[in-house]
Amino acid sequence: MSEDSDRSADKPAYRRVLLKLSGEALMGEERFGISHQVLGFVADEVLSTVSLGVELAIVVGGGNIFRGVSKSAGEMDRATADYVGMLATVMNAVTLQDALERRGMKTRVMSAIEMSELAEPYIRRRAIRHLEKQRVVIFAAGTGNPFFTTDTAAALRGMEIQAEVLLKATKVAGVYDRDPVNDPNARLYDRVTFDDALKQDLKVMDSTAFALCRDNRLPIVVFDLHQAGNVRRVVTGRPLGTIVQQEKATRFAEV
Repeated sequence: MSEDSDRSADKPAYRRVLLKLSGEALMGEERFGISHQVLGFVADEVLSTVSLGVELAIVVGGGNIFRGVSKSAGEMDRATADYVGMLATVMNAVTLQDALERRGMKTRVMSAIEMSELAEPYIRRRAIRHLEKQRVVIFAAGTGNPFFTTDTAAALRGMEIQAEVLLKATKVAGVYDRDPVNDPNARLYDRVTFDDALKQDLKVMDSTAFALCRDNRLPIVVFDLHQAGNVRRVVTGRPLGTIVQQEKATRFAEV
């Protein structure tokens, strides 16, 4: 029997995790907006993971609808454009909440911008209490401030709720020494230190988010979201993607 087939034997390696989802991840093959097929896939991944008893929080981006630094922003004032981008993350969060609840999960959306008809205001202690009650908490509206990305919001919220790891779900297998899209010989790291990632300019996250994780020793796991079961595999500690952390030898994945 394979490791994946014996799902009943899975035990979580982490008690509380923060999952960062980009808005683009919800697009699928669409040019903009939300693919309901992808949304259902993500919801199934979350259900499989929380069934382990893991306390799961999610930060969702808004790039599938609007980004403050994009052509769609045109000549808008940067702060105004960023606030519009925050509203896009709320739309994604509420849509994801609906998909999760249709699968029987208890959820809460917490927004950094107050909008009481749609979401609770973000209060750190309340968020932690929701997690302790096995509710999936979806953080929306970034940090509530312009000029900060949702990567930074993920790092900040991860530390505030005392997450043990930040899971960055992407379209690629992990962190490479070169851009795998442009270089077929790019090599995948299975682990890399924060310092080496900085020295090699590996672009794991934006610089503010990366510095927050490094300074507060919050490990980051970068992995491919689009293979079924990967979120659960990462949470149960199986070797997958790239882990970025302190004081571990940098290694390439075996081919």
